[in-house]
Amino acid sequence: MIVGTAGHIDHGKTALLQALTGQAGDRRREERERGMTIDLGYLYAELAPGAGLTGFIDVPGHERFTHNMLAGAQGIDLVLLVVAADDGVMPQTREHLAIVELLGIPRALVAISKCDRVEPSRVQQVREQISALLAPGPHADAPLMALSSLTGEGVDALRQALLAAQREVRQRSLDGGFRLWIDRAFSVAGAGIVVTGTALSGQVAVGDTLQLGPSGKTVRIRGLHAQNQAAQTAMAGQRVALNISGERLALEQIHRGQWLASEWLYAPTQRLDIDLQLLASESRAFEHFQPVHVHVGTQGVIGRVALLEGASVAPGERMFAQLLLNGPVQMVKGDPLILRDQSAQRTLGGGRVLDPFAPTRQRRSPERLAQLLALSSNFDIEAILPALLANSDTGLDPQRLERQFNRPRASWTLPDSVRLIETRTGPVLFDSLRWQALKDEVLEHLARFHEQEPDQVGPDRDRLRRFSGTALERATFLCLLDEMLGAGLIAASGPWLHLPEHQVRLSDEEESLWQRLQPQFDAAGFNPPWVRDLGHDEATVRALLRKMARLGLLHQVVRDLFYTDTVIRRLAAMLLQLAEDDPVIQVTTFRDALGVGRKRSIQILEYFDRLGLTRRMGDRRQIRPDNALARRTD
Repeated sequence: MIVGTAGHIDHGKTALLQALTGQAGDRRREERERGMTIDLGYLYAELAPGAGLTGFIDVPGHERFTHNMLAGAQGIDLVLLVVAADDGVMPQTREHLAIVELLGIPRALVAISKCDRVEPSRVQQVREQISALLAPGPHADAPLMALSSLTGEGVDALRQALLAAQREVRQRSLDGGFRLWIDRAFSVAGAGIVVTGTALSGQVAVGDTLQLGPSGKTVRIRGLHAQNQAAQTAMAGQRVALNISGERLALEQIHRGQWLASEWLYAPTQRLDIDLQLLASESRAFEHFQPVHVHVGTQGVIGRVALLEGASVAPGERMFAQLLLNGPVQMVKGDPLILRDQSAQRTLGGGRVLDPFAPTRQRRSPERLAQLLALSSNFDIEAILPALLANSDTGLDPQRLERQFNRPRASWTLPDSVRLIETRTGPVLFDSLRWQALKDEVLEHLARFHEQEPDQVGPDRDRLRRFSGTALERATFLCLLDEMLGAGLIAASGPWLHLPEHQVRLSDEEESLWQRLQPQFDAAGFNPPWVRDLGHDEATVRALLRKMARLGLLHQVVRDLFYTDTVIRRLAAMLLQLAEDDPVIQVTTFRDALGVGRKRSIQILEYFDRLGLTRRMGDRRQIRPDNALARRTD
């Protein structure tokens, strides 16, 4: 169990830990000289024989060092709130308790210290003050224990209460990747760099590699201590010291606020969606895009808060919000955070991370708010996933979900309503009904295209994607089209897509014009005329020949130069014949076989490059073994 202290300055937190453990807490010279805790103190003690080591984190009570208190409060199992009987509840008592509640620390014990200095009636008054303070929050039933660190009265009763709480602390889940916020870094002679912190999730062993954030440097675990004892493995819920090494790793590069994470989980972010709660003690509403100091783990970073459901949040109220940070952090769903004002003098509120990879667009849309509502209501990915996908037009990246929930995909059980789509750039999760609805939308857009452009065979894949206005990534859209082609919902004529029943035909006027032009193409052979040389209105001829190219009857080699399909196939057969004599086809060889100029030969070869028949290598060509045109000329 990890126990953290909390409370106002000079209320006896450090003295109480010394009475409990027999160990001095303030070990720094300046702390002893000033008689106050400045930074975090760490103690380990066995509260009873055979009970195992309990870790204690002693935090400073002065308001100037609240940032240190926040760094020490993350990851603890129980808070020991200390209130001096002579002073009673003080400002930092209230602020520390608010932080404890916002962080979601599950257990609390209250020690009324310095009882030897006051009358019993004063102790009763303080009890009543504390009970009133705790009543609105989750720790209303926390035990209140009067004691004196000086005389030892009540200390043993507190020790027994801590032992009882320790038996109730459940082992944290070891699923997911290892995460640790660094609170200390120092060098040990003969060992090298050591970092310490509370393990938040997963487990780690000697020899493992982790990534150091935010630099992303890979480090190796050379040795470790868990709960102040040498070990081979450490796990979530333990105080851990890791002896790390890495390429060009220096102690000066490491400090409090950095983190270590499993390599597959490592994903720094600066935009997070959160469930924001403003403290009821605030005197004014919290405004949209207000600057704040954000405390996550042992790190402090400045940023702004974009409110997603209104222009302001009233004291004591909650709202979905998006954090835009000035520096990277490593977070997963459910992680707590604390917000303090711009001057870092006052705690405003806090929240929990819903999505550490928040979107930049449509962040206030009804669909996105529905996703956030689902994320705020459950921690189980299998239960949340259907609601996330039902409100997603683009599907979800499973790797991002793994990092968001800190759960490897191998441990998921996908609901029947979820489909895993394998695209060229990676898998995407989709709601089955939404995937079918996207197909219906494509059919609607394709039918509308045919209505608007009846003379065209249809759009190519990219034009159809633009025409439909879909938000799908290109790879996902192509996967959708491939499924539709395979099912016969749409058809392809060359690169153009169309409904199976759609056909483009020449009008009577166009057919008549082609009958007049065709003899010139037949007579020209490998050297057809340009549009301007065909003896008719250029715009009319150009429109006809382009339409025939879309129908697959002609091929547009360059602008205003068209070849019939029959001639193109003869040219392809000629290239294949040349390749049998020599796999490397020179431009001059093709020119001589063709009987036309070098410029025209290059234009034809470049067209075959675009079709995929040939592959260019400088001034030479090779036949592509996987081309379809070669098979059609057999």
